[in-house]
Amino acid sequence: MKPDRCLRSVADSARGRAVMGLVWCLARTAAAACAKRYTAEKFMIKVKDNVRVFLIGGSSHSGKSTVAKTMANKMGWSFLSTDSLARHPGRPWRKNSKDIPKHVVEHYLTLSVDELFEDVLSHYRRVWSNVEAIISMYTNDPSYGRLIIEGSAIWPEFVADHIAPNTRSIWLTAENDQFQERIYQESNFERVSDSEKYLIEKFLKRTQLFNEKMMVVVIQRNLMSIEVDDTISSDDVSEICLKMLMS
Repeated sequence: MKPDRCLRSVADSARGRAVMGLVWCLARTAAAACAKRYTAEKFMIKVKDNVRVFLIGGSSHSGKSTVAKTMANKMGWSFLSTDSLARHPGRPWRKNSKDIPKHVVEHYLTLSVDELFEDVLSHYRRVWSNVEAIISMYTNDPSYGRLIIEGSAIWPEFVADHIAPNTRSIWLTAENDQFQERIYQESNFERVSDSEKYLIEKFLKRTQLFNEKMMVVVIQRNLMSIEVDDTISSDDVSEICLKMLMS
């Protein structure tokens, strides 16, 4: 698909217009990133010329954002989180002493773990059309520069069906106890009320189920993944990803 057609298809809806604003912002960021490319040369990173977009998928709390930002800084690429493309009930715990939004509480109270998974996957399916349009712009027009996209919306089945030759992709996974440790720590689990703990446990179980189902697809589609734990740092994961881009 030609870049101008991509632009028109994305701009057809109100959400598309918001995405377009983000795309132009990314384009400006890409121009600024050119000045930072000395960093990539300093690290002697020689990425294949045809790779325009790198995708990092994984469940919540797998470390996607940290790895993606580390890579973008080293390589002078633009960075995008799929969370910025559309809203969905987020993490059900207090942030900066603010109460949990009522719609978030209701979301986790009323849906079962399986329903929470299906709901978030449906949300990501809607988001993917915007992600796909952005990928097409970057892979069809070199003037946009290069881009790293991270997010749980990078569902392996969507990517495998996209089959863009100018992209590379990887998924981060972890054991259940690793997700529990990270989510408990971030949510301050031991110090919240029982009702809040119930919501956090729901989120944790959905996260673990998401990871389990994601890895089934990753294995079935013969895609690449990295298991993260306390013995491997985000820098280590970044280096593995960088080697993947150089091969």
